[in-house]
Amino acid sequence: MSSFQSLLKDVKAQITEVQPAEVQAAQGAGNGKRPVMIDVREQDEYTQGFIPGSKWIPRGFLELRIEDAVPERDTPVVIYCAGGTRSALAAKSLKELGYSNVSSMAGGFAAWKRNGLTWETPLVMTPAQTQRYSRHIMLPEVGEAGQIKLLKSKVLCLGAGGLGAPSAIYLAAAGVGTLGLVDDDVVDESNLQRQIIHARDRVGMAKVDSAAKTIDGLNTDVKVIPHKTRLTAENVLEIIAPYDVIIDGADNFPTRYLLNDASLKLGKPVIHASIYRFEGQLTSFVPGAGPCYRCLYPNPPPADMAPSCHEAGVLGVLPGVIGILQANEAVKLLLGLGTSLAGRLLVYDALKTKLRELKLRRDPKCPTCGDGVDPTKIELIDYEAFCRLAG
Repeated sequence: MSSFQSLLKDVKAQITEVQPAEVQAAQGAGNGKRPVMIDVREQDEYTQGFIPGSKWIPRGFLELRIEDAVPERDTPVVIYCAGGTRSALAAKSLKELGYSNVSSMAGGFAAWKRNGLTWETPLVMTPAQTQRYSRHIMLPEVGEAGQIKLLKSKVLCLGAGGLGAPSAIYLAAAGVGTLGLVDDDVVDESNLQRQIIHARDRVGMAKVDSAAKTIDGLNTDVKVIPHKTRLTAENVLEIIAPYDVIIDGADNFPTRYLLNDASLKLGKPVIHASIYRFEGQLTSFVPGAGPCYRCLYPNPPPADMAPSCHEAGVLGVLPGVIGILQANEAVKLLLGLGTSLAGRLLVYDALKTKLRELKLRRDPKCPTCGDGVDPTKIELIDYEAFCRLAG
């Protein structure tokens, strides 16, 4: 009868062990061979510190979740635990599952710290948060690590009206930790037909304050940063810089062109949408992954060809449909899930309950993202004058 030590010795003879210094060197590799780090310790161990960039999958769930975390079986994988024992057993198990480039880090996290290498302490969810976000945590694609990422994320909603209202509410419910709201308007009685973040007793209140009140009542985990202003060439970079993703709910062309240029300059993804009467449109402008707003609309249309909702009307439920899709796109980008709408335009017809998808192409001659254009050198201009001249 063999002992556990003899079993472990046999396991280590069948796997590859790497030293912490080798792992650190591989992490900095720029040749596409950077390994996926898998932390197989238990939660109480993980909360005391982890290796930056690693994915946390407790040992008991490894075989169940590894295919979601590492779908390609030839991907380099390094597993670590506290001292190197559980990771060795885990590496053998993954080899049996067909992973051809898996190794165990000798000495585990303890050896990593002894070598003076960088580590971090994670944000730890409270029992109340674990209960609140339990339906997210159940999803292997999200899990606790994904929910913590949402809690650390920052999203800017440009507009607290028709599109900003449903987007902000669902992002707040999902636990996006910081929401910025940009709007200089006040709540009007006519807004209540569709802007569900406001209420009748707040008519006359600043929209950003009304929205913040609703969000605070829904989820105190969320910090709301109100910006009672309109975007201008002077303030746009300062306002959007701290955020990870921008929800574009603007209702005018000058703001959209300005946001396009500023987001390209700072490398910020924008979830763009527009609504008109019974139709909504949605796409994602992700720098380096598709066209930008100017690729689609090199010049704004004449004013009489693009009336606002105030002038043409809008079906009350339509902004809810489109705004929630914007929130969905934002969550996907924040968590790195699924396929973004970059390069695709989704068109929704509310009367026919029909969705169409159009392919969007980048314009190589685009003045803001075309070939040879350095986005960091884009000069922000007075787009009010630009739109008047173009129109």
